Amino acid sequence: MLHSRALFKLLWLLLCRTAAVSWAEANISSMLAPQENRVMVLGEWEERWQQGRIGFHQPEVHRMLENNLDKVLAGRTGVRFFFPLCGKAVDMKWLADMGHSVVGVEISEKAIKEFFEENNVTYSEEPVPAISGAKVYKGTERNISLYQCDLFNFSSSVEGQFGAIWDRGSLVAINPRDREKYAALITSLMAKDCRYLLDTLLYNPELYPGPPFFVPDEQVQSLFGNSCDIELLQSVDSLTDRHRGWGLDYLTENVHLITPKST
Repeated sequence: MLHSRALFKLLWLLLCRTAAVSWAEANISSMLAPQENRVMVLGEWEERWQQGRIGFHQPEVHRMLENNLDKVLAGRTGVRFFFPLCGKAVDMKWLADMGHSVVGVEISEKAIKEFFEENNVTYSEEPVPAISGAKVYKGTERNISLYQCDLFNFSSSVEGQFGAIWDRGSLVAINPRDREKYAALITSLMAKDCRYLLDTLLYNPELYPGPPFFVPDEQVQSLFGNSCDIELLQSVDSLTDRHRGWGLDYLTENVHLITPKST
């Protein structure tokens, strides 16, 4: 009798857990529905760079990185940072000047060259045998290597794993349907001590098609929660006149610290 009760309780708990997971997945799908079919091809991003339509670029070091750098470094020096979809982010030079090394991936050759030229860093250019058609640009005075290629053609076999990742405009820029593939790539690039700083945006996706895309906290948990611990470090109101021009009535910027679960 006691065995039957225990078995019934276990089955009930499993049923409740399955129902909760199904509800959570349905809830995420409902939130993402307005943007789920939005697709930006790589050529469109290159075109934006060629035309100077880069309102997403920030000329100063990002405040969220500055505010939370100590938590990313966690007392470490000479950390290897990865910048997915790096553009010409000045954050890369800022970190390199501190003695850290930086590896970035960007589709636009124009963005990469502008990074080195605008920061007065001389560089070399060479092909990447492991990635067909790719090139890597390496700073001669700073430990910065920027790969010009499709992000999904990059892997740990090219540059190994990293001790830190700064994702300011990558997850929010890739097509929503590619997020699971993206999360798998990012986690494969994380060393055991990696500290991944992820910046996401919350707004009403029915009012703006993106990019940048709406990424709810629930999906961050769904994408990374099985293998990583996730901590919300900061949440700020980031609505500006530019965003109001998109038709938005609110914009919240969240920063998460994601770390591999200890085994």
